[in-house]
Amino acid sequence: MFTGIITDIGIIKSVTRGTGGEWGDTRMDVTCAYDTDTIDIGASISHSGACMTVIEKGPEWYAIEVSDESLSKTTLDDWDEGTRVNLERALTGKDEMGGHLVTGHVDGVGTLISLEEIAGSHKLRFEAPAEIAFGIAPKGSITIDGVSLTVNDVENNQFEVNIIPHTWQVTTLGKLQVGSKVNLEIDLIARYVARYLENSRARTKA
Repeated sequence: MFTGIITDIGIIKSVTRGTGGEWGDTRMDVTCAYDTDTIDIGASISHSGACMTVIEKGPEWYAIEVSDESLSKTTLDDWDEGTRVNLERALTGKDEMGGHLVTGHVDGVGTLISLEEIAGSHKLRFEAPAEIAFGIAPKGSITIDGVSLTVNDVENNQFEVNIIPHTWQVTTLGKLQVGSKVNLEIDLIARYVARYLENSRARTKA
C-alpha cells in the first residue's frame, strides 16, 4: 500500500526483454537515491504508480521483473534506458498518511490533452479510458503516475487537476507534454462502491 507521495525519482538503467520464458518477463534495473541496504529482496516499490517487486539489488540500484500483463496495461512498455520514473516505497506503520490510499494497481492509461500555467501552478486536463471514468469525481482523489492529486473538474471521461510548483519540480509530472501517456489509478473507495452497486443491481434482477 502507498500514499501517492513521491520520495525519489529513479532512472531506468537498463531494460532486458525476456526470451524463451513462459511469460516473457522483462527485467528493469533502476538507479535511485534510496539506501538499498534498507530495501529487502521481495519489497514492493511503486514505479510511476505501478507496484513492482524488487528481485535483486546493489549500491544505488535494484532490479524489478515486469510481466507482459503489466506491460500491456501500463506505460511501462514505453520505458527505456534513461526514462525517469516516480518512486515511492511501501507504507510502514510509522509513515505519515500525506496523500490517499494507493494500491499501486494501475486501472488504465490516460492521455494529457491540455496544459496551462496559472500563477505558477499548472492546470492539466487528461482523458481517461471510458471504463474507469465512473471512479473520477470532482474533489475526489486520483493517482497520476504514482502522484496523489485532487480532481478539480470532470466532464465525461476528461478531468482536470492543478499541480503546485513543488510537485511540478520533484516528480516527473513537470516533464509531461500534450499527448503524454500516464498511469491512472482511481480512488480505492470509488472502486469498491462501484463493485458493490454492480452486485446490488445483479441481485435485484435475479
